[in-house]
Amino acid sequence: MAASDPRPPVARVPAAVDTRAPGGTTNAYVAGGLLVDPAARTDALDAAIGLDGAGSERRDNGEPRTTAVDAIAVTHTHPDHVGAVAEYADLAAVPVFARDGHVDRFAEATGVEPDATFADGETVGDTAVRAVDTPGHAPDHVAFAVAEGNGEGEADEGAAARALLCGDLAVAEGSVVVGAPEGDLREYLDSLGRVRDAGYDRLYPGHGPAIDDPTAVCDRLIDHRLDRERAVLAAVEAGASDVDAVVGSAYEKDLTGVADLARATVVAHLEKLLEEGRLGEEWSDRLARERDI
Repeated sequence: MAASDPRPPVARVPAAVDTRAPGGTTNAYVAGGLLVDPAARTDALDAAIGLDGAGSERRDNGEPRTTAVDAIAVTHTHPDHVGAVAEYADLAAVPVFARDGHVDRFAEATGVEPDATFADGETVGDTAVRAVDTPGHAPDHVAFAVAEGNGEGEADEGAAARALLCGDLAVAEGSVVVGAPEGDLREYLDSLGRVRDAGYDRLYPGHGPAIDDPTAVCDRLIDHRLDRERAVLAAVEAGASDVDAVVGSAYEKDLTGVADLARATVVAHLEKLLEEGRLGEEWSDRLARERDI
């Protein structure tokens, strides 16, 4: 890449939305020509993509606007990540992309029929961003890899950092909810391991600040999940015979306000253990009843 065309830094734009994540915001990103996770329309996000706030995809002379983005995509279709996809698709007049195999889910969540799709490892449209499958938190969860310049005009290929817009795969502090029926803990742990081993320089999560030590954070999140798994298995081995009993034993804290999330997490752990043959078959019927609730 020529020095006259340096890579822009990743722009993170938090927006206040209806989310259970700490802080009450979801991060939208503008990177490599891609707008990722526009959860709500804000003045700050308008500015980041080069809109002038006029609320139209056309200039006064009728010509299309020129913005900082060439496409729109999302890391996954949970409601707190997709709220302004349709609005920005109209305002920026750029194509919208969905993960191949999840088009119907995308259209239902966003109200937009995607213009095209992408698969794992593919570049998203005409952007400089590559899709990386990271299922687990949600079945359609993906991340987006981009080369990030130093913000000072540096464009040397060897100097570019490898960044990953990682959605709800990871957070700088705390943990990510991986709960039934959306979450799959085996896939989530596998995704964390692959991202850790890929050697990214920085992760940009869907909630909260950037992660400057991806290896340490991925290891922490893996350890947290395995610790919870051991607590769930210990509860079963101690005689817990239904989900509520496991929740009561596995969580040694007040669950006021998060009891539903804790229960969904325990079910996801039990499903993983059952699939691995580490629970008795009686749990098959118990978990089947959970899915029918």
